[in-house]
Amino acid sequence: MNQDRSSAAPLVICAAVLLFAAAFFARAILAPVTFAIFIVAIIWPLQDAFQKRLPKLLALVLTLIATLAVLAVMGLLIVWAFGLVAQWLVANVARFQALYLRAIETLEAHGVAVRALMATSLNPSSVTGVLRQIGGQGYGLLSFLVIAFAFTVLGLLEVDIGRGNIDRLENPRLREALLGPAGDISAKLRKYMAVRSLMSLLTGAVVWVFALVAGIELATAWGVIAFVLNYIPFIGPLVATVFPSLFTLAQFESWKLALLVFVALNGVQFFIGSYLEPRIAGAQLSLSPFMVLFAVFFWSFLWGIAGAFIGVPLLIVALTVCAEHDSTRWLAVLMSGGEAKKP
Repeated sequence: MNQDRSSAAPLVICAAVLLFAAAFFARAILAPVTFAIFIVAIIWPLQDAFQKRLPKLLALVLTLIATLAVLAVMGLLIVWAFGLVAQWLVANVARFQALYLRAIETLEAHGVAVRALMATSLNPSSVTGVLRQIGGQGYGLLSFLVIAFAFTVLGLLEVDIGRGNIDRLENPRLREALLGPAGDISAKLRKYMAVRSLMSLLTGAVVWVFALVAGIELATAWGVIAFVLNYIPFIGPLVATVFPSLFTLAQFESWKLALLVFVALNGVQFFIGSYLEPRIAGAQLSLSPFMVLFAVFFWSFLWGIAGAFIGVPLLIVALTVCAEHDSTRWLAVLMSGGEAKKP
């Protein structure tokens, strides 16, 4: 028996490597499809509630309108916040130029040839390459949204059909193996998003109040940015603390004050994300911080920003599936942040 397990381990590793390689090369289709499945799992209760009172197609339209409205509000908030930041940058160009020249003089006084380095790096070909890359990312985002929307519509239409097909399976074990984890996963994903939304709102409010008390300009914009970016674990909160810290440096021209703001904001993020959120989420969503960080960076490497957002939900799915079987329950125990419950 032990010999069979030891011989199977390399096959499992090879299969996992091939699976993730396939996910990387097929990211153009797999990433939006996975995102669509995640959205369907989140908004299905709303669709189901509408279907009990309205025709199915009308319920679908209302569900999609509500979902798109939420996404549009989030998008408009982040555009508005960064728009304020851009206006502040334009209005304070002279201040940034003074800081830039002062930094160059300081570095060159210590033997760092910054001007020569900037002359070689900032040339027409490099600028053209950056613009081309931005255009490619914009096209990729548009295709991602179109594919994700199409599969979300189809997924909402076929949830009842898929459930009925599973109910008609003759094998009761297979039927239970499919329906049991699916319901558990959907419930956990909805709870994860509810907790993440609450913590994001709290983070945005605390950052806004902190910026007001500290006298940092654009306090409302920093609060909105912290709220929206907090939906991306680790990466989002880090970006949301770097921007106001840099602007504190430009506003007060003090490295010490900028460093203090950076440390304070990261302390707020750490307290909310590492202390409050696990206690509100409960044991069902207790995840190892190491595995959360690994999931965020690993899936962002495979699928970009979409992977960074959906990495933790995929970890929740993996933990739930592993906890359903005796042979893989040890993996659920290792990936959880506490004691894994037996099904």
